[in-house]
Amino acid sequence: MIKGYMLIKTMPGREYDVAMKIKSIDNVVDATVTYGLWDIVVEILAPSMAEFDRTIMSIRSISGIEQTATLISHET
Repeated sequence: MIKGYMLIKTMPGREYDVAMKIKSIDNVVDATVTYGLWDIVVEILAPSMAEFDRTIMSIRSISGIEQTATLISHET
């Protein structure tokens, strides 16, 4: 399994709308609205890197997202 996180900056006032849309996407474990530099933190758990990539591309296509950063977890 591939585990990772996306940090998302949205257009002002779109945080909750975007987070609700993200929660409906396959492989998304959670989408939490936060305060600070990033508006939403998303946890992703996908069975393969190809599925992980499809998930982040689906998220990035949502209207209202201005910027993203993706972090892939490394098991220790």
